[in-house]
Amino acid sequence: MNKKKAYIAGGCFWGMEDLFRTRKGILHTEVGYQGGVNDNPTYRNHPGHAEAVELTYDANETSFRELLDYFFRVHNPTTIDQQGNDIGSSYRSAIFIQNDEEQKVAEEVIAIVNKSGRWEGDVVTALEPFATFWPAEPEHQDYLVKNPNGYTCHFERFDTFL
Repeated sequence: MNKKKAYIAGGCFWGMEDLFRTRKGILHTEVGYQGGVNDNPTYRNHPGHAEAVELTYDANETSFRELLDYFFRVHNPTTIDQQGNDIGSSYRSAIFIQNDEEQKVAEEVIAIVNKSGRWEGDVVTALEPFATFWPAEPEHQDYLVKNPNGYTCHFERFDTFL
């Protein structure tokens, strides 16, 4: 096994986590807060933090590139600080970059998505440097498993970009 982690934000973390949890190669998902100004953020107090998802994956079964391909298929990467009815910087589209290779892959995938013309407008996903990932409260973990009729604005919109 070749265990790695990726950090993404694409709106409400519940919907992102729910879709990624069943993807090939995903070993574990955790929702949390990333990229903000305070330590130990909470659902009620996370200024500047995005609602993010930590994806633990087996790189022998899936790649960072494939994770990003799916990421750009399940949320709208062309809206600034908004997904569905959720508005604010907490709901921004972001990839938290851990190294030069992730930066290169993210830029390449964004170029592919933009060139495809499937979205109206260009990708505005921020490539932010990795910042501490703060796990969300227990009630937010696996939220849509616990609350199958809970709110989500995430769904598969396209076939693969790659």
